[in-house]
Parts: sequence; structure tokens; C-alpha cells
Amino acid sequence: MITGLYAALCALLLLALSGRVVALRRRLRVGIGDGGDPALARAIRAQANAIEYIPLLLVMLLIAENNGAGVLLLHACGIALVAARVLHAVGLSASAGTSFGRFWGTLGTWGLLLVLGGQVAWGYIAARLVG
Repeated sequence: MITGLYAALCALLLLALSGRVVALRRRLRVGIGDGGDPALARAIRAQANAIEYIPLLLVMLLIAENNGAGVLLLHACGIALVAARVLHAVGLSASAGTSFGRFWGTLGTWGLLLVLGGQVAWGYIAARLVG
């Protein structure tokens, strides 16, 4: 299952982002919230942003796979998902403002929402027309 590969890679990314939050909390002795520390606030947002987007994109990737989407499309979307989320996390972790990683990570994520959303919707429509 192709989606499983990208789910595993996203899980590793989320683990890395979570580990960063925990390490900063321990170093700064902040139990909850960000304690007013900008680096911790960015780390928390990078983790939360990944949690906000990754599940829906993986669900849509799995639906596309189950609908018979091509292997090339599935891998392209999976690679783009991981790359976009890494870019965004790195960009947001480095700066609260505009950055290369944050811009392209966001654009890539939104592009995937559009591509996979379109593919899943088309799969549904096509199944209704044929069935």
C-alpha cells in the first residue's frame, strides 16, 4: 500500500516535531503553553500545523489509492506531501515571518489539497456515472 509509506514518513516527521517541542519545554522549564518564548511558540505551531494538515491529506491519498489512481500520481502526491510538510516545519521553526520553507511548504500543501480533492471528487463522480 503506497499510502502506508507516506503515512510512516509523516509519522517520523511528527515525531521529530514533537521531540523538538518536548526538548524546548524541558530546557525552558515550561509545562504548558509557550511560556512567552518565541522559539517554543514556533515549535508548537510547526507541530500543530502538521497535525492539522497531514491526517486529511493522508485520508485523501488513501481514498485516491483505493479509487485506483495511478502509481505515479500517488507517489508524486506522497513525495510532495512529505516535502511540503518538511519545508513548512523548517521554515516556521526558523522564523515567525515569511520564509522560503514556509511559503513553499504552504503552497505545496494547498496544491495537494486541490489535486487530491479533485482526484477524490472525480473518482466519486466517475463511479456514479459508470455505476
